[in-house]
Amino acid sequence: MTAIAVQAQRLLGQRRPRRSFFESFIRTLVIVCAALAVVLSSVSICDGHWLLAEDHLFGLWHFCTASNQTGLHCLRDLSQAGVPGLALGMALVRSVGAFAVVAAIFGLELLMVSQVCEDLHSRRKWALGSILLLISFVLASGGLLSFVILLRNQVTLIGFTLMFWCQFTASFLFFLNAISGLHVNSITRPWGHPRKF
Repeated sequence: MTAIAVQAQRLLGQRRPRRSFFESFIRTLVIVCAALAVVLSSVSICDGHWLLAEDHLFGLWHFCTASNQTGLHCLRDLSQAGVPGLALGMALVRSVGAFAVVAAIFGLELLMVSQVCEDLHSRRKWALGSILLLISFVLASGGLLSFVILLRNQVTLIGFTLMFWCQFTASFLFFLNAISGLHVNSITRPWGHPRKF
């Protein structure tokens, strides 16, 4: 045998057995839902208008007042909203939310790479991607909780805007996908380690 034939046979011998349809479907579903969560969270952070309280619209980036004569008047200086510590608190909420999106993007990338480029480290990449999604959940939910605590005197259940609920949904999806990803990784057969019965 030639050296090329020996290398080809060695590579073919190391190929991973094919996954079941169910496992591939679940992993694809986790990736798609994680991508949806990244989009929802990004849109929610960029828009930032999360709470409508009477004629005031509180956001991560602006504070707006509405009236019949002048319409919507927005200010970037959040200290003029009359809520103590709002400017500093919103800077923290924005930062935490942005870090959540960044961690989720890296986690999503690792999940996709582990499926596209299958090698000895695919399971580790999948686990690390799931852990990054779990970190995204902690950061995103921390940002939501901080926002609610900052504006606790203005908060009503019907006052939350669609963008707030987008961030809430994204946070829930980060958690669900992270736990699902870790669970799928733990119950499937590792490469090169046949399951013992």
